[in-house]
Amino acid sequence: MSFEITGKIIEKYDSVQVTERFRKREFVIEIRKDVGGNEFIDTPKFQLTQDRCELLDSVQIGEEIKLQFNIRGRRWEKDGQVNYFNNLEAWKIEKMSAPVSQAPPHTLEDIPPEPSDDLPF
Repeated sequence: MSFEITGKIIEKYDSVQVTERFRKREFVIEIRKDVGGNEFIDTPKFQLTQDRCELLDSVQIGEEIKLQFNIRGRRWEKDGQVNYFNNLEAWKIEKMSAPVSQAPPHTLEDIPPEPSDDLPF
């Protein structure tokens, strides 16, 4: 199952070659929610794997993104102890369009001259 979320990139890490055939890259986004006048901030960490590690190359810290990801869970057993861990595995990142900036204020030079009354007809 695929999920989608938007947030701002606040941390971006280098790719790590975990094994000869597996590499990953982690990043953190900030998600702000206003609930009943109270602001809540979540900062989940996601990972990209293999050739998707490059998806972060064109994204800068502070940029808003739309992220599509899967939730992966694994069972791990060591010395008779069973543990479970989860990964948020991103597979698509889209930059959100930048907000439209306000036009710069007009100066006197921007105002066209007044039409003159001395028309030839």
